[in-house]
Amino acid sequence: QVQLMESGGGSVQSGGSLRLSCVPSGPAIDSLCMGWFRQEPGKAREGVAVAAIDKDGTTNVADSAKGRFSISKDNAKNTLYLQMNSLQPDDTAVYYCAARAATLGCSYWFMVRGGSERVAYWGQGTQVTVSS
Repeated sequence: QVQLMESGGGSVQSGGSLRLSCVPSGPAIDSLCMGWFRQEPGKAREGVAVAAIDKDGTTNVADSAKGRFSISKDNAKNTLYLQMNSLQPDDTAVYYCAARAATLGCSYWFMVRGGSERVAYWGQGTQVTVSS
């Protein structure tokens, strides 16, 4: 069983930045396909990822977040990151770290319809609140 431990959420003002971190227990991060999903207040968790990253480091970022969010990982620290800049109130959500065993091009499949159904492991979520 893989456990995903998230940290880094918090409250910021519009235009601010936050960096989320996620550390998987068990398998090394370079054996996983990983991503970030979010759940806005009063809504179900989104079915597609905000960003995802393959075993080989290939990244995908949702159009709504391009130019503001970036996903990366540090294999030596076994840690996944989501750097969020220029945050807006619409980014307010619980952000969930997600993972599955890596397959070729798997991060793409997190980004398209049904992405959340392809996730094998979920973190507990971390709250991000952006005030105007």
